[in-house]
Amino acid sequence: MPSLKDLKNRIQSVKNTRKITKAMQMVAAAKLRRAQEAAEAARPYAERMTAVMGALASGAANSAGAPRLLAGTGADKVHLLVIMTSERGLCGGFNTTIVRLARAKIAELLAAGKTVKILTVGKKGREQLRRDYGQYFVGHVDLSDVKRMGYSNAQGIAREILSRFDGGEFDVATLFYNRFQSVISQIPTAKQVIPATFEDAGSASALYDYEPSEEGILADLLPRGVATQVFTALLENGASEQGARMSAMDNATRNAGDMINKLTIRYNRSRQAAITKELIEIISGAEAL
Repeated sequence: MPSLKDLKNRIQSVKNTRKITKAMQMVAAAKLRRAQEAAEAARPYAERMTAVMGALASGAANSAGAPRLLAGTGADKVHLLVIMTSERGLCGGFNTTIVRLARAKIAELLAAGKTVKILTVGKKGREQLRRDYGQYFVGHVDLSDVKRMGYSNAQGIAREILSRFDGGEFDVATLFYNRFQSVISQIPTAKQVIPATFEDAGSASALYDYEPSEEGILADLLPRGVATQVFTALLENGASEQGARMSAMDNATRNAGDMINKLTIRYNRSRQAAITKELIEIISGAEAL
């Protein structure tokens, strides 16, 4: 049985931990507000740009001059998986849900006889995948020094993806990230970016005549579209990470409070037992006299 001093030290230790988790919760709440605003502000632009490219693609997809980013390589053998996670932990299941989705996709591709290549963004996902799939790693993007995510960060990642595609290193590229829905809900998402895929745009492109050609416009827009989708994924991931961390630290703070209450009750009972024992000894000694 631990002594009173041991219990007192443990109570103080848990109190110190609660202070840390409470502070981290408040910091995450402040960062979440900014990250959520950035993610929500980027969505309309990304959706509108996707709609425009989708309208153009509906008319150019079957033409002989369709850009490679739209038409693809004509093969489906080599897949590049861009797995985007956080640089830091203490954010609940945020990273695990992304990695779980990526693992399922990797297993599916390998079972189908495909070649898998993995580009990691954020060290937490890389750490979780290293043991089982380290042999498939082809690159890593370190964003640990980035304080505020900007479009330039997305451009750097997009340039690496596009250069690998131009070099013939893969046929299909897919982004893995968490889409922010609320503080307690983040949706793990897999989005194919190369070849570009769009929802049915209907016949919107038939209403316009394009100058230059649809193929020429797409050749310029599609690389920007890849960068935009990467940037959107980074912003969604940023908001999801802070939401998950805020929720995790709130739970940790509550658990620490419960533990303090239980330890305090245990300490008081042990202290009362010690006092009662001393009284009994004193009374017994007095009666013996």
